[in-house]
Amino acid sequence: MPPKVSTAVMRQGLRVIGLAVKAEKGVFAAAVVASGIYGVMTVASSWALGWATEHAMLPAFESGHATTGALVTAALLIVGAAAFKALGIMGRRILAGVMQFRMQARSRRDVTKQYLRLPLAWHHRHPTGQLLSNASSDAEAAWAPLAPLPMAVGVIVMLVAAAVAILITDPVLALVGFLIFPAIALLNFAYQRRLSPLAMRAQQLRAEVSEVAHESFDGALVVKTLGREDAEAARFQVRADELRDANIGVGRVRGLFDPLLEALPTLGVLVVLLAGSLRLEQGRLSAGELVQVAYLFTLLAFPIRALGWVLSELPRSVVGWTRVNDVLQATGSMTYGTHTLTSADPARVAVWDVTYGYDPGAPVLHDMTFEALPGRTLAVVGPTGSGKSTVTQLIGRLIDPDRGAIYVDGADLRDLARGQVSDSVAVVAQQTFLFDDTVRGNVTLGRDVSDERVWAALRLAQAEGFVSGLPQVLDTRIGERGATLSGGQRQRLALARALVREPRLLILDDATSSVDPQVEKRILYGLRDQQSTVIVVAYRMATIALADDVVYIEHGRVIDRGTHERLLERCEGYRNLVTAYERDEAERAALLADEEDEEVVAP
Repeated sequence: MPPKVSTAVMRQGLRVIGLAVKAEKGVFAAAVVASGIYGVMTVASSWALGWATEHAMLPAFESGHATTGALVTAALLIVGAAAFKALGIMGRRILAGVMQFRMQARSRRDVTKQYLRLPLAWHHRHPTGQLLSNASSDAEAAWAPLAPLPMAVGVIVMLVAAAVAILITDPVLALVGFLIFPAIALLNFAYQRRLSPLAMRAQQLRAEVSEVAHESFDGALVVKTLGREDAEAARFQVRADELRDANIGVGRVRGLFDPLLEALPTLGVLVVLLAGSLRLEQGRLSAGELVQVAYLFTLLAFPIRALGWVLSELPRSVVGWTRVNDVLQATGSMTYGTHTLTSADPARVAVWDVTYGYDPGAPVLHDMTFEALPGRTLAVVGPTGSGKSTVTQLIGRLIDPDRGAIYVDGADLRDLARGQVSDSVAVVAQQTFLFDDTVRGNVTLGRDVSDERVWAALRLAQAEGFVSGLPQVLDTRIGERGATLSGGQRQRLALARALVREPRLLILDDATSSVDPQVEKRILYGLRDQQSTVIVVAYRMATIALADDVVYIEHGRVIDRGTHERLLERCEGYRNLVTAYERDEAERAALLADEEDEEVVAP
């Protein structure tokens, strides 16, 4: 790694630290003061030790007895300095932890809020595992240097005080001992140059391991049903092994340089003792002063190591902050106007000349135009991959069209104020998600809703029966992703979640596919009595037949519109699609009948 990269990492790391200091000025200042007290008291300890040697120990050796006053004074000096030093350590560590964890919590909150603000199109482009890593390990790594930072800043006081004390005591020994500092600085520079790229690589791999693990855990059902446990374990092992090797590389560098950084100050102490003994023989230095200087040099290693701890965390901090900041600086195309929807009647929806693509230059919807009339049920029908779910996301304004517009009550969704769409429109997605919460919590999602409205929504979603039979009824916890419920029960709870909000427009994206056809029929009949316009993506002909109007789409284009009966008569593609299930059942029945006839005829 070239020196200029190391310098860039240093500059970026110091900028990150500056952000934390600016955000937590009071806590940082108090932590530095506590660390400064520790540094000053550490130097005072050396003076107390030198005083005790000069005025208590040596006179006792010379006279054969020690005076009580000298011993008590020496003890008070040493214990007093140690007590204040302990208070400094406590304050430094506690306040440094407060600062670090506050910044980590702030980053996690900011990242999570940004995730909620960014449009769904942005989330489509980023793996969930990476987003989890941004909010967890990256936020943690970004502020890792804050733990040793107050100590490193505070012990500079100790470094200066110790250097001044050494110079005052004996300038010649100071010059001899200070020769070790350039060697330590060069060693630290080489250390950071070797460590920075390895630490940055290790932090990147932590995020990749998190991404792979999340995909495997999130797809546990698929992995297990298809017997792909070994393949997933092997895929995870590749990344885990790379992370292991990267961490081992970091450990090797630290294992090489840490002993050297510890040994150099010790070597300096030995040189000082050798030179000091010569000056002691010459009578230019007292024994107490030699003890004081030697002890001070043993202390000088710690401030240098403390600065090294901060520097060693800077590469990880820069990587973590860069990944967190990428999220915080991300921009989405979701803009809002000032228009409000004041009507309480069922909504009128118009999709006008809409084109949309997840990737630039590859649209999945082309010039789509249709209308959903107030209070009526519109079925959106089409083969797999025709763009039905994309249509529901556009109408719910989870994404915005590349061209064209979607209108609710004549207002372009992009002109509505923030919150207007979610207040009037409810989307029940194809993939049901339930939280590890109670039934009530999953239906209300924290909204202040009475139990009467909850039960009314459950009744309309045909979920009242099974919820009444749960052990704690509405207070029953249903496990992560509704693990204790069947697929149909989960879908009905998700539907109740939408209905309890009494939306003017209800969008069902194949939201009853796991529900029994008879139950589905009762749900759709019940929705007719609600003050809602309903748009439903459906496959079953019995479900489609309940709709007032049908839009048939293929390859992202509207092929035909009309009632179910008229489309059966005039649209061959529609007819083939909605009767495919019945044809398949008839063909199977005929095949079974032929096999039975052959068995009867056979001799």
